[in-house]
Amino acid sequence: MSFTVLLAAPRGFCAGVERAIRTVELALDNRAAGDERPVYVRHEIVHNKVVVDDLRARGAVFVEDTREIPVGATAVFSAHGISPVVRDEAVARGLVTLDATCPLVSRVHAAVLRYAARGYTILFVGHAGHPEVEGVMGEAPQQVRLVQTVAEVEHIEVPDPSKVAYCTQTTLSLDDVSAIVEALRRRFPAMVGPEAGDVCYATQNRQEAVQALVRQHKADVVLVLGSPNSSNSNRLREVAETDGARAYLLGTAAELDPTWLARAQRVGVSAGASTPEHLVEALIDRLKALGASDVQTVETSVEDVFFAPPPMRRAEGAALPITVDSLHDDGQNGRDSHPRR
Repeated sequence: MSFTVLLAAPRGFCAGVERAIRTVELALDNRAAGDERPVYVRHEIVHNKVVVDDLRARGAVFVEDTREIPVGATAVFSAHGISPVVRDEAVARGLVTLDATCPLVSRVHAAVLRYAARGYTILFVGHAGHPEVEGVMGEAPQQVRLVQTVAEVEHIEVPDPSKVAYCTQTTLSLDDVSAIVEALRRRFPAMVGPEAGDVCYATQNRQEAVQALVRQHKADVVLVLGSPNSSNSNRLREVAETDGARAYLLGTAAELDPTWLARAQRVGVSAGASTPEHLVEALIDRLKALGASDVQTVETSVEDVFFAPPPMRRAEGAALPITVDSLHDDGQNGRDSHPRR
């Protein structure tokens, strides 16, 4: 069996994920430098088991409920964002906090607050149960309504059809968002919201790269590295399947079933935004052992985005002096990616 590997670019870590992981690492570094407080992380910092296990091995303690964090401890909030209820819990427990919420998710939170203050009903396109969705909807629970499918659009009732806004989860499929938003606009012509939705640059770039693997480069099979609970990784698999490839989501190279490669001439490889590059390298090595004769990179855009880590704060909002200078940046700086021409 001989086949060509088509390696998607961009793939793997996005700026928001890098920022979140670095935030936990800096908190652990400060502990090693003399801060004796254990470092707690509320929810998985990013949705990747390998990343979480590595940070846990370095001393991070992962919990799902703020009430599991001891009073006065150091707590990191995950990249997916949190609701005001969680912030209130942190204040009540006197926690020292680092908010690793991706700045692009924070932008959605801010939009919901703006629309809510103006009396709008906000239709939020997302997946129930995802932590990003729970955090955003928690900003204005009486005014935000979740929309998951086109079919649900016809059953939505709002107090005032002339005051409707929409926002979207950042990690959705572009095609799914487009279809739902189009249906919402037909139902509520006066609806306001972002022209292209809130799907983030990294999600969009990775989906477009996978589409190029299948549409332009005719990949028969697409392998997506990512954890089962990673929304953006699952969307990459779905995008590849929609375009006609056989697509599989796997956490590590060890999960690769050689039968997936049967009759394949071109095998596409991508990775979700929370997947480290060393997992990609291990998968390429496994594919070479199984007969890959060539590895070609398919680059569709170049990313040049950086978000600095957040400041460490007491729960009531006062910034704390700590040893790493970069932590004092507000975390909002960044530059857009641009397509490869």
